[in-house]
Parts: sequence; C-alpha cells; structure tokens
Amino acid sequence: MTLDEMLASLFPDGHDVRNDHSVLLGSGPLRTGGRALVIGIADRAAVGADEAIRLSSYVLSSIENGSGPILVIVDSDSQRMSKRQELLGLNEYLAHVAKCLIYADMHGRPTIGILYGHSAAGAFLATALATRVLVGLPGADPVVMDLPSMAKVTKLSIEVLEEKAKSTAVFAPGLRNLAQTGAVHITWDEAVPLVDQLEALLGDMPDARDRRDALGKERSGRLKAADIAERVRGLALQAR
Repeated sequence: MTLDEMLASLFPDGHDVRNDHSVLLGSGPLRTGGRALVIGIADRAAVGADEAIRLSSYVLSSIENGSGPILVIVDSDSQRMSKRQELLGLNEYLAHVAKCLIYADMHGRPTIGILYGHSAAGAFLATALATRVLVGLPGADPVVMDLPSMAKVTKLSIEVLEEKAKSTAVFAPGLRNLAQTGAVHITWDEAVPLVDQLEALLGDMPDARDRRDALGKERSGRLKAADIAERVRGLALQAR
C-alpha cells in the first residue's frame, strides 16, 4: 500500500497531510468528530536532527492548540549517520521526539503508530515504538537491529543469530516477529477500509500503561520480560 493509498483509506473525506521532504505533517477528520494529527516519515528517509526537531515542534504545538489522537506514520531508514549528526547530538533529538509523543499521550492525545514501510534502529524507536499502540500494515519491514549489527554487539556469529531467529522472535527482524514480541499491537487488513479499523482501535484503545511485555508473553515472543519487570517493580516499591 502506498502512502497516498493509505491516507485516502484512513481519511476518505479528505485530509491536509503534506509530504515535505519526506516529513509528514497535517491532519485528517475522524468519523466520530474532531481531527487526528498526523506526523511521520516517508520515502524510507533517514531521520536526522532536522527531521526530529520538526516532528517534535509539531507535536508540542498541537498539545497547546488541538485535541484528538496523534497518528505517527512511518516508512523510514534508520537514524541519519554522519559526523554532523553525531556532533549535534542526534541521540538527544531522537529522544526528544519520543518524549514529546509520550508527553502528548499522557495529556489526552492517544498516540498510534502506523508502520507501512521500513524502519530501523533509532528512527524506529523514536517514532513508531514511542507511541502507545503500534499498528502494522502487511508488507511492513521493521528492524530494531539487523543481524550484522547484532553480531557485532553480541559477539555471536551471524550464523548463530540466524539459527536463534528461527525460534526466538527477539533475534529476528520483520513484522511477524515484532508482533510476537508485543511491539506491534495489531496488523490491519488492507482489504478493509483503514478508516473502519482506525475507528475500531480508537474505540478500544489500551490504557496508557505500557503492556507490551505482557502481550509478548501472551504471544510467546518474550517469555521473561513481563515477569522480570514486575519483579523489579515490586522490589522498588519495597525499597520506598
């Protein structure tokens, strides 16, 4: 599904979302009334400091001047890699995008990520995964860390990681594996109007507490994370 097709299916009555050098900014009407803010990255563009600060600014402005959910539509590369970006402190810019989305979600603006293309690494974490709920479209290609990079970090060979990926979703890229770990809440059906699926999701949004670890346990993609998180929480409460 192309970006234009997706936006037309989400907002059949029209929208004002514009693609400005691969940064998506705008809004669209909801069937139940009001408008959804739309931000995102298109054209498999890398996310650098310039893109990150524009997204952050748009979200913060909307908190002051608007209402309704925020859709984060993503087809990106990884974070932009260059000496300039490192000197600017790109990690802080990406963290700022994520914090703006979390802040908006905590203040009455439920955030929904819609992954329709590729995304990877820091750009994926700061946009799609920073939302309360992440939706995937068939054909989406998310990668938290590709296997060659994972091999460098873990000091395991790619062959070992490929073997582990067959049975352990956390080692494997792709939409199905991200859904199994709980990172992707639901995969929409392209044959059904997206506006219908969006309205259904808005009517049954999970609460703001991040329960992806529990979802990963239910789906047998992350068997330990929820229990460990709960144990850490319990110990922290005991120490208060």
